[in-house]
Amino acid sequence: MDKPWFKFYEEGVAENLSYPDINLDALLVDAARKHPDNTATNFVLKYILGERFTIGGKLTYRKLNDLVNRFATALYQIGVRKGDRVGLMLPNTPHFIITFFAAMRLGAIIVNINPTYTSRELKYQLEDSGAETIVLLNLFWPRLREVQTETPIKRVVVAHVFDTLSFPSKFLVRSSQRKEKDWVDVQPEHDIFFFQHLLEKYGPMPPKVDIKSDDVALFQYTGGTTGRPKAAMLTHRNLVANVIQVDEWLVDSKPGQEKMMAAIPFFHVYGMTVCMLYAIHVGSEIVIVPNPRPIDNVMNIIQKERCSLFPGVPAMYISIVNHPNIQDYDLKSVRVCISGSAPLPMEVQERFGRLTGGRLIEGYGLTEAAPVTHCNTVYGVRKSGSVGIPFPDVEAKIVDMETGADLPFDGESQGELIVRAPQVMRGYWNQPEETASTIDTDGWLHTGDICKVDADGFFYIVDRKKDMINASGLKVLPRDVEEVLFMHPKVLEAVVVGIPHPERGDDTVKAYIVPKSGEQPAVEEIKEFCKLHLAPYKVPRQVEFRSELPKTLVGKVLRRALVEEEKAKMAAERAAVG
Repeated sequence: MDKPWFKFYEEGVAENLSYPDINLDALLVDAARKHPDNTATNFVLKYILGERFTIGGKLTYRKLNDLVNRFATALYQIGVRKGDRVGLMLPNTPHFIITFFAAMRLGAIIVNINPTYTSRELKYQLEDSGAETIVLLNLFWPRLREVQTETPIKRVVVAHVFDTLSFPSKFLVRSSQRKEKDWVDVQPEHDIFFFQHLLEKYGPMPPKVDIKSDDVALFQYTGGTTGRPKAAMLTHRNLVANVIQVDEWLVDSKPGQEKMMAAIPFFHVYGMTVCMLYAIHVGSEIVIVPNPRPIDNVMNIIQKERCSLFPGVPAMYISIVNHPNIQDYDLKSVRVCISGSAPLPMEVQERFGRLTGGRLIEGYGLTEAAPVTHCNTVYGVRKSGSVGIPFPDVEAKIVDMETGADLPFDGESQGELIVRAPQVMRGYWNQPEETASTIDTDGWLHTGDICKVDADGFFYIVDRKKDMINASGLKVLPRDVEEVLFMHPKVLEAVVVGIPHPERGDDTVKAYIVPKSGEQPAVEEIKEFCKLHLAPYKVPRQVEFRSELPKTLVGKVLRRALVEEEKAKMAAERAAVG
């Protein structure tokens, strides 16, 4: 097939790559061998004493590998075996990395779980995945306790933020947290284990397990294009391939010398692949940020720790370039940033470059592809509005949405983007029909994204997956929110859409509601009800009551009409101001 993008590859980037036949565990083993005394994780909680002292902790690659061996031994001793699913419900902490690689060392399968999930959402994911073990922060234990008897969970490992810290940070954090009103003191019970106790109890001697590169390593839940969330089965080979591609793309990467700003959640496949797996592959110091909000946290940590790589989402970069006190921060250490999950205006890319001296480039990917498939070159040609060109070994084209026929690269034709690449998932867990409708018999992954391609092979996303809402880099299925709204006794009809946020560049969740006859629910009443049943990022930020919803002749709600209404309102408001 025609691949005009090759001529825009930077010097040193090959059109085709070789991928080692290894499992993910080998990435850490190799890094510990090459960079044993380098800092692997730098867990930054806060700065005190005039910002001269850091509350947090560091682990070298040698120490991290030792802790992974100990935790792998512990998981095996409490019953985890190859192929078992291990739920991971953690924010960005060293526990996440230790648990992930311990599971990889045993051939178990990680199930990433958003820590903000409510009990209802947690129950669905645990049931669907069949996870019998879960590692979670003590603060999340009450949500699991509500539904554990209705799930397959047999073993619970409770982690505390201070587990991997050294004195005096460990003492200070433990003392202060126990005084907080939301502290959860989990009591020892049958099949409840404590992360720190397991590390202390077992030595670094996990069993030898035969793990193939084609074995499934990860269940990453995604809404896809239709239906309820489903688990994309990503193999060791899929994830290793994407790591190798990212490494090839970042042409001036400095193994053993980089500092990776890990502000994107590890439970998100983008954060996991780029901030964690790629960083370990190149022996980077991972500067772990458990909470990137407000953006001042991120800016302060970049300044203090001198981070060189900063993957993120557009909302982060937009907040930085528009920060009222940007002149007070020294962000010159940042060399390369890759933005994903939402459109990134060229103006923001250029302003960020002027402020930091670093390169901010936009890329594209999806959960089913581990996730990155396209990216603008770091120092080469960038085109406004484009998500860039395909990675090495990524075949990509657009096809007619009705006939499936190939469409030309003329910059005008619009069709569905489909890709074929070594990082494409095996399929969806227990969803053969969904798998067949997403990956065709020739191995092409149908992304559901509408795209156009210019003559040079630069890709432009015209529209996102049907109905999917992209809220600050997190995907929201309208159906998830609508199901909750229909549970409210005063709601007759409800539809949820993502409306463009005028500043962030992503979506705001908005609910349109038709109340039942005689009922007059309040906006705050609806929001509070949603908070009881949904993760915070899914709760509608805007609620509008209507007497009826726009529908087709067959009664289907016209979501797009609602979005177009909002866009027209925003345009009119801008015109009035201007």
